[in-house]
Amino acid sequence: MTSSYTPSELGRRIGSGLLSFPVTHFTADELSFDESAYRDSITRLGEYEVGGLFAAGGTGEFFSLTGSEVERVVAAAVQSAPEGMPVLAPAGYGTRTAVEYAQAAERAGADGILLFPPYLTEAGQEGLADHVEAVCRATSLGVIVYSRANAVYTAPTLARIADRCPNLIGYKDGVGDIDAMTRIHTRLGERLTYIGGLPTAEMFALPYLALGVTTYSSAIFNFLPEFALEFYGAVRERKHDSVIKLLDDFVLPYTEIRNRRPGYAVSIVKAGMTAVGHSAGPVRPPLTDLTQDELAELAALINGLNPQTT
Repeated sequence: MTSSYTPSELGRRIGSGLLSFPVTHFTADELSFDESAYRDSITRLGEYEVGGLFAAGGTGEFFSLTGSEVERVVAAAVQSAPEGMPVLAPAGYGTRTAVEYAQAAERAGADGILLFPPYLTEAGQEGLADHVEAVCRATSLGVIVYSRANAVYTAPTLARIADRCPNLIGYKDGVGDIDAMTRIHTRLGERLTYIGGLPTAEMFALPYLALGVTTYSSAIFNFLPEFALEFYGAVRERKHDSVIKLLDDFVLPYTEIRNRRPGYAVSIVKAGMTAVGHSAGPVRPPLTDLTQDELAELAALINGLNPQTT
């Protein structure tokens, strides 16, 4: 299948709005992919205007899915998303595996690739550049690199890749290094689209906007889409007081629950889905679900907001 977007078109579209990172639905008994429930969720979220939908991303538990499951999830997202909404798919692990993921995404009809760090091993900048370039050469789709963990890209490395790979369209920051982000944006300017990718990216959205990061991945959008869009709108319009109020009302106490256990950045999103009546099932090991008390605490926090259409 051919993407509806050229890489440059995709980059512009991604940077124009909030980004949806849907959870992946699992059955409660066997933890298998619940495709029907997932499709329903994509259809529900598709009623809201966003810059793009990232299927089977970090919030979608890419790390716990098999290769064949990833392809099923991406295909289901492509087929269920509204016409015109770009769908991006994940690629990761070793270089050859990442290439296979990218090619599978293209077969499934995805519009772009989010390239996760290589599995386990550390690598220098030259090796990371070779890794990204191999994936870019293997697909005609636009590619966004996710800088985090063992794959933190410097400004010179990104400039090298951007010169050699026209379909490198974006940089997603999962590190939070303001100095590095400033150097990257200063060097590459509008050549790339910049995405905030730290856990609960709303926490960093306002200061990052000044660095050219016009969008971010919103996990909260899964269960409070109207709140997430209100927050994004306040950020883009630089309504500082509104952003601070929304942080105080919900985001900050939400992150206090999230920080209680490793992996809760994903688990709390699925708990939020349960709290608003759109259960996505449990998380897969090695993640663990929130306790019943924590779920009740999250539900009370959600109910304390102004009425939301969830």
